[in-house]
Amino acid sequence: MKSRIIALVDRVEFPMLLVGFIVAGCLWGLVEMAEVARSTTPHAFDADILLSLRVPGHPDMPVGPHWMQGAMRDVTSLGSTATLMMVTAAVAGYFLVRRQPKTALFMLVAVVGGQIIGALLKFGIERPRPELVSHLMHESSYSFPSGHAMMAAVTYLTLGSLAARALKERASRVYVLSLAVATTLLVGASRIYLGVHWPSDVLGGWCAGFAWALLCWLGTRILQRRKAVEPDR
Repeated sequence: MKSRIIALVDRVEFPMLLVGFIVAGCLWGLVEMAEVARSTTPHAFDADILLSLRVPGHPDMPVGPHWMQGAMRDVTSLGSTATLMMVTAAVAGYFLVRRQPKTALFMLVAVVGGQIIGALLKFGIERPRPELVSHLMHESSYSFPSGHAMMAAVTYLTLGSLAARALKERASRVYVLSLAVATTLLVGASRIYLGVHWPSDVLGGWCAGFAWALLCWLGTRILQRRKAVEPDR
């Protein structure tokens, strides 16, 4: 039995095993945050974090300098549907120019699939937006999970992993992927600062987005081996 397990591990790449464990952890986190979202009363850590970003006794006044509100709106726009679609279309065009139409199609399917999953989660849970603090921008959809946080993770991590495939130097690949992760985290943090999401909404969005992006990465590796997607260049 032990020899069979060792043989199985030898046939599976370590990165793929690691990604599998991370996906499982993300899905567990998503389930836990969904339970928080279904609660009829706000969780203590949700309320504490939101209130910590407001001047004590003034839930309509965010902490920080005046320009911070505008900066957070600019950051949150990096996770908007329009911005993500433009970035995705631009990168898809790049792969088409490189004569990699299957990679471009796979990327589009990954991003659109993430949008569909996020919409299904929102309508499945139907969590209202937080009313504990004032909203610094208008939002009308359901709160859980944060679509901006989720789609930033799906889009930037998918694009980052595809871009990293074309880079030879390890430092360059680490930089590109770190930039994708940092952008994802900043977008999610901006949603909390603006008061349009509970922290658990953002955590749930990150969990769902990271899981889907990593599953898409695994799909790319499998399809490359079957020659259904163009190999790395």
